[in-house]
Amino acid sequence: MESGSPNHALLPGRRQSRRSGRVPHPAQPSLPDPREDAAETPNGNERASKRRNGRRALVIDADLRNPGLHRHLGAAQSPGLAEYLLGECDEFAALQRGPMENLFFLPAGRTVPSAPELLSNGRLKLFLQRVESMFDWVILDTSPVIPVSDATLVAGSCDGILMVVRSNSTPSDLARRAREEFPDKLLLGVVLNGAPSGKLAQSKYYYGEAVNSQA
Repeated sequence: MESGSPNHALLPGRRQSRRSGRVPHPAQPSLPDPREDAAETPNGNERASKRRNGRRALVIDADLRNPGLHRHLGAAQSPGLAEYLLGECDEFAALQRGPMENLFFLPAGRTVPSAPELLSNGRLKLFLQRVESMFDWVILDTSPVIPVSDATLVAGSCDGILMVVRSNSTPSDLARRAREEFPDKLLLGVVLNGAPSGKLAQSKYYYGEAVNSQA
């Protein structure tokens, strides 16, 4: 995101993913049906996972107000999360392959006027429960934390947060306020966008104190 307000990538399901070690193959209808992999035995699933090489990640565009990840990935916007939350499609109809191996994508879907109501209707948690064993990482990109409540609603289904701030744009006091919106969530890290190449070490614009004091 390019706004001055921090955004959060929220990562649910990591503990269960590490336990299971099983990675079924989610896909759109034109790809192999993920439910076929789900029927494999645990040992067979582990062998399939090793053959695929690498960890699987699912990126979800949970910004229902101003979705944009689909444009960066050259993907269709719909069907996506909004349609799933509205009960118009299942998870396998909305999942897409990403541009890299082992990367999958769930777009935001069509823009809706009632983002908080959809994000809190219980279907997001159901979606994450249904797909978390398929991936090693599930990352949700949200609307800016301030001034809307969408990110805090999504965080309720996540293990931790990643703060995303922009160099020389996001004020440190705003980053601190955003961190305070998640007092009970593990801070997994901070992504600094727009930092001048080769000059980060000399930069005086540093957010460490702002976020670490609340970690």
